[in-house]
Amino acid sequence: MRAHLLSAYLAGAAYAENVKLGIISDTHGLLRPEVAPALHGVDRILHLGDVGKPFILTELAKIAPVNAIRGNVDREGPCAKLPETDVVLIENPPHAGLYLYMLHDLKTLHLDPAAAKFAAVLHGHTHVPNFYTKKGVLYFNPGSCGPRRFELPVTIGLLTIESNEHLKPQIVHLPVAP
Repeated sequence: MRAHLLSAYLAGAAYAENVKLGIISDTHGLLRPEVAPALHGVDRILHLGDVGKPFILTELAKIAPVNAIRGNVDREGPCAKLPETDVVLIENPPHAGLYLYMLHDLKTLHLDPAAAKFAAVLHGHTHVPNFYTKKGVLYFNPGSCGPRRFELPVTIGLLTIESNEHLKPQIVHLPVAP
């Protein structure tokens, strides 16, 4: 697994500020114009797979730095070279920091996140936005901000990590035409 370092204040200062992460998944090659305003002000964007087309990551990188993993539709081209999982470290000196585990399909999780000391498991695949806590670990699915599937909403997630290491998840419903 690779760990990415993200200090709360990206200029390198020890963090007394909150870190705000944009959490998205299942774009399936469609980057809706409503996504950029919803991600305004985030420190980093985490894409949880099913990117669909590499230009999505290029466009998201204009908003904030991006970590991305591949999903089941990312089978060819540059998106197929994305890692299957990733770990993001949110540093909070003098504390040890928080580790966030990224994977596309929660059904493929083959470790105990609590035993691994992950603060959160971030996942997509189902297009159903939700979050809950189990054994002290936040499980967060931002839903899908790509093509609408069935009657499911078009959503992204925001995850605020407060300076006291409290995780504050939020589902943002995008204002898109039916």
